[in-house]
Amino acid sequence: MREESFKFLETYLNNAAPTGFESSGQKLWLDYVKPYIDEYFVDTYGSVVGVINPEAEYKVVIEAHADEIAWFVNYITPEGYIYVRRNGGSDALIAPSKRVNIHTSKGMVKAVFGWPAIHVRKVEQDKAPTMETIFLDCGAGSRQEVEDMGIHVGCVVTFDDELFVMNDKFYVGRALDNRIGGFMIAEVARLLKENGKKLPFGLYIVNAVQEEIGLRGAEMIAHRIKPNLAIITDVTHDTQSPMYEKKTNGDLHCGKGPVLTYGPAVQNNVLNMLIDVAQKNNIPFQRAAATRATGTDTDAFAYSNEGVASALISLPLKYMHTTVETVHKDDIENIIQLYYQFLLQLESGHDFRYLK
Repeated sequence: MREESFKFLETYLNNAAPTGFESSGQKLWLDYVKPYIDEYFVDTYGSVVGVINPEAEYKVVIEAHADEIAWFVNYITPEGYIYVRRNGGSDALIAPSKRVNIHTSKGMVKAVFGWPAIHVRKVEQDKAPTMETIFLDCGAGSRQEVEDMGIHVGCVVTFDDELFVMNDKFYVGRALDNRIGGFMIAEVARLLKENGKKLPFGLYIVNAVQEEIGLRGAEMIAHRIKPNLAIITDVTHDTQSPMYEKKTNGDLHCGKGPVLTYGPAVQNNVLNMLIDVAQKNNIPFQRAAATRATGTDTDAFAYSNEGVASALISLPLKYMHTTVETVHKDDIENIIQLYYQFLLQLESGHDFRYLK
């Protein structure tokens, strides 16, 4: 990865952009992608779209989502402890002893998820942390002191963890789900521009908000763009580490390439074209099967408007929805190349319908 790209990735991942509060991350993303696009637009809730060839009738979307899971301040005790509720799929099990940032109008307030010491617990009776038992300590001695810091019910809370490189192979941190996707589609735009490639269709590079609470940003922006084709990128589970069941979660590996998913929302002609492109360009890939839904923004695009031919390219990831989400460098580069090569061979007006 070139140095400038890594610097952007590091800045983008380390910035907090929880669901419903994505604007600071969206600005970083837009500033990076601006040199590679013709124009851009944003919607009311913060999804950002960079456009190449905006006049073209045939519209192709490549998309990722920008939001990360977080917490909301929900209750402040008279003694100054703070109870929270989820913003997205946050995991109470990993919270105790983690450092957090509480975002307030007065600035960032540091806090920790406290937990009773092992010495004072009956360890044999220990139960897993739950939403009812985890709490924040911001160093205050009363509710008034907490409020004087600018903290109130509704303040958003994010983990205080940043990107690092492990064994020169893996990127590790919080919010790789799915700002790493936003990075990859931005890199596709950069490659097209720097290599002087002219596309015969309109390319809409979409960084959508609010995926973690129900694909909401994608749903809104899909109705606005009305694309002919949408390729979505998100993360999926690497199933090689302990406690994963391959019979139910599949046999997927970090480092063995993008994951292409089969399922009702995935249009098979688009999927087959992606497979053909991967094979012709010697890009390794893996296969996965969804059930009723992919659980990604693919579903929102596929079932929007009159139906949009859609497919999903997933990045294998270890330890999803933790602060140590882990992805392999090679998979990132291979997804970027798969997108790039797919777009170069796609003809404007291609009809993906099964029956004509």
